[in-house]
Formats: sequence, structure tokens, C-alpha cells
Amino acid sequence: MDVGTLLKQYAAGERDFRNSNFQGLSFAGVDLSEANLRGANFTQTNLAGASLQRANLREANLSHANLQGANLQEANLIGSNLSEANLSEVNLSDASLRSSNLSGTNLTKANLTEAILSEAVLREADLSQAKLFEATLSRTNLSHALLVGASLEGANLTNAIAVGTNLKGANLVKALLHGANFTGANLSQVDLSRAKANGTNMTDAILIGANLRGANLSWTTLRGTDLSRTNFYRAKLCWSNLTEAILVDAVLLDANLKQATLRDADLKGTIMPDGTKHE
Repeated sequence: MDVGTLLKQYAAGERDFRNSNFQGLSFAGVDLSEANLRGANFTQTNLAGASLQRANLREANLSHANLQGANLQEANLIGSNLSEANLSEVNLSDASLRSSNLSGTNLTKANLTEAILSEAVLREADLSQAKLFEATLSRTNLSHALLVGASLEGANLTNAIAVGTNLKGANLVKALLHGANFTGANLSQVDLSRAKANGTNMTDAILIGANLRGANLSWTTLRGTDLSRTNFYRAKLCWSNLTEAILVDAVLLDANLKQATLRDADLKGTIMPDGTKHE
């Protein structure tokens, strides 16, 4: 189906275009709101600035497509293929991308507020400065993705895989990180205040200058983690493993370290829970 035919049928009230082939065509700036495009092929298609609000794109193929600045608010993208696509500055608020493939996708400055990304694959995707307020990323694969300066306040990353992920300067205030794997991740200067991260794996991660004020990291693995200058004021670390962790100049004032393991940890200049400074 060509662009002119689709737009003519859409203008006449037709909304069902499921399984259509639009590969390589240009729909830049067009309005296809609420269209049924399930299973459609949009590979290498230009959809920049298009309006696809509440459109059904379930299981659609949008790999290598250009959706820069498109409006996909409340769209259904469950099981879709968006690998290597350009979704920079796109509006995906309240959309569902559950089990979708977003490997290598450009999502810089995208709006994913309250979006559902559970079980999605975002390996090596770029979400720098993206808005993910209260988004659902449970069991999501974020391995080696870029989330530099991203806003994830109140987001749910329960059991997410973020191995080697770069979250430098990200906002994770009140985020849920239970059981997530952040092995080797860069979490320097991240704000994790009041986050809940029971049973999280942060082995060999970098949290230099991070804010963990009032966070719950009980039963968390922080083995070999660089926690220099990190603020743990009133944080919970009971039963956590901080073996060989670097806590140089960290603040542990009023932190709960009951049953925590600090074997071979570097505590030079650390402010301990009782207010004393470790030499």
C-alpha cells in the first residue's frame, strides 16, 4: 500500500491497516492516530513528527525507522521491533512496549513517563536525558545501555538487568530496584535517595558521589563497589556485602549496618554511623 492510498482511506474513516507493508515509505508529520497497524512493516520508514496516539502497533516491525519527535502517547507497541530505530524526543508516555525489542535504539530525550517497558530488550540503547518517571521496567534488559542524566524517579526496575549500564547523574529517587543486577554499572552521582533496592547486585559498580540518603539496600551485594564520597545518611545496609568496597570519604551517619560485611573495605575518611571519622 502506498502513502496516498493509506491517507485517502484514513481520511474516509478506515482504521484497519493491519499487516500492511510500508517499508521505506515516508509518513513524516502525518496523523494516523488510533489506526490499527498491528503486524505492519515499517522497516526504514520515515515517521518523523507523525501522530500515532493510541495506535495499535503491536508486533509491528519498526526497525531502523525514523520516529524522531513522533507522538506515540498511549500507543500499543507490545512485542514490536524497534531495534536501531530513531525515537529521539518521541512521546511514549503511557504507552506499552512490553516485550518489545529496542536494542541499539536512540531514545535520547524521549518521554516515557508511566510507560510499560517490562521484559523489553534495551541492550545498548541510548536513553540519555530520557524521562521515565514512574515507568515500569521490571525484568527489562538494559545491559550496556546509556541512561546518562535520565529521570527515573519512582520507576520500577525490579529484577531488571543493567550490567555495564551507564546511569551517571540519573535521578532514581524513590525507584524500586529489588533484585536488579547492576554489576559493573556506572551509577556515579546518581540520586538514589529513598530508593528501595533489597537484594540488588551492585558488584564492581561505580557509585562515586552518589546520594543514597534514606535508601534501603539491605541484602544487597556491593562487593568491590566504588562508593567514594557516597552519602548513606540513614540508609539501610543490614546483611549487605561490602567486602573490598571503597568507602573513602563516604558518609554512613545513622546508617543501619547490622550484620553487614565490611571485610577488607577501604574506610579511609569515612564518617561512621556513630559520627566518628574512620582513620
